[in-house]
Amino acid sequence: MTEPVYLLLVWLGVLSAFTLLLFGWDKLMAKLGRRRIPEASLLFACLAGGAAGGLVGMYLFHHKIRKPKFYVTVPLLFVLDAVLFAVVLMRT
Repeated sequence: MTEPVYLLLVWLGVLSAFTLLLFGWDKLMAKLGRRRIPEASLLFACLAGGAAGGLVGMYLFHHKIRKPKFYVTVPLLFVLDAVLFAVVLMRT
């Protein structure tokens, strides 16, 4: 595996794990009635490369699945991440 592919995989993996934790934490705080993570922060984490974790978190925790801002944007960002990975993979 070439270095750019490896680095991108690490980046996407770490950001996805972090985003999954963010979605889980936000759901927990919602249940407890405590201070929440702003929606913009959740979406930014998905945009930065954590869309896979955001998508898993949405359905694992049943969180933000009724909000169009999330059920449209997060899958699109996941596709964008997949396209980015495919482009990097084809160029190496």
